Amino acid sequence: MKDILEFLSDLKNNNNREWFDENRDKYQSAKVKFEDYVNLIIGEISLFDPQIGQPAAKDTIFRVFRDVRFSKDKLPYKSNFGAFIANGGRKSPRAGYYFHLEPGASMIGGGIYMPQPEVLKKIRQEIYFNAADFKKLLEEDKFKRVFGGLGDYDRLKRPPKDFDASFPDIQLLMYKSYVVMHKLDDEAILKDGFSKGITDACRTMTDFNHFLNRAFDS
Repeated sequence: MKDILEFLSDLKNNNNREWFDENRDKYQSAKVKFEDYVNLIIGEISLFDPQIGQPAAKDTIFRVFRDVRFSKDKLPYKSNFGAFIANGGRKSPRAGYYFHLEPGASMIGGGIYMPQPEVLKKIRQEIYFNAADFKKLLEEDKFKRVFGGLGDYDRLKRPPKDFDASFPDIQLLMYKSYVVMHKLDDEAILKDGFSKGITDACRTMTDFNHFLNRAFDS
């Protein structure tokens, strides 16, 4: 992990194509090590969540190259490595587990980010008809200790259409993404046995992911 963090730190400070080309060997080495680590995590998660299937690590990892065509930020590379572990890999529409490695900003998260409108409506319907079950998941002691609660950076300002605004738990239907996150500091990442903490956090969100994935089975 140390070598990966060092490469990402250097990349952040030298985010240009000339430096990247000169250090491509370091990139390839860091990429392979990250892929090996993600394979390890996939194996551990599959033991308690067979719903993810057996995705190859390379299919879960996001490219380090940024698409700058429609962005004001023209830096060519991301300063992080990320992997979304779900049935179908990083392109899966289903809820899954996200591992983000970045110096000073690493995290483990999960859920479903910006689902398509028809999927989002089904998730809201699932919550509407099973609000007590969903709240029980969110209020479980360990879940709250690890994740706090749902990420609320993209909530609606008004109740969604097609749902009764007087519904007692209407606030739970006002999210556009249903995600959770647990921040990781660099010191924790470099400790021996770090992978156990990652898989433990993933295990804690498994029932949450399964609830969201009911939207695909209904």
